[in-house]
Amino acid sequence: MNRLDSTFAAHADPTRRALVIKLNLGPASIHDLNGPFSLSQQMISKHVACLVRARIVVKGRRGRESFCALRPTAIKAVADWTLDFPRLLGESFDKLDTVPQEIKNEEKTHGGSRKQ
Repeated sequence: MNRLDSTFAAHADPTRRALVIKLNLGPASIHDLNGPFSLSQQMISKHVACLVRARIVVKGRRGRESFCALRPTAIKAVADWTLDFPRLLGESFDKLDTVPQEIKNEEKTHGGSRKQ
């Protein structure tokens, strides 16, 4: 799985997206991340582990407490891909626009009869 795929897979879960939004405000402990959720600390840790595997979040320790921080480069990769998407769509639609004309040209060339 490439990095962009793993990033999108990690963002597929609404809890993980909410964690990313919270971490966008700054580093937070696992305990702090659990605040707005009615999930166990173990479940939050599993979500964080998924974000760490996707390289969206880095995890460290301060004393006995685990802290998480967002990796802006992972989010930038998604943003770059998203910003490029309209260009890719435009090219696809431009190609699609040529199909009716190609069909008309083919009908003229073959006298309206097409082999199946």
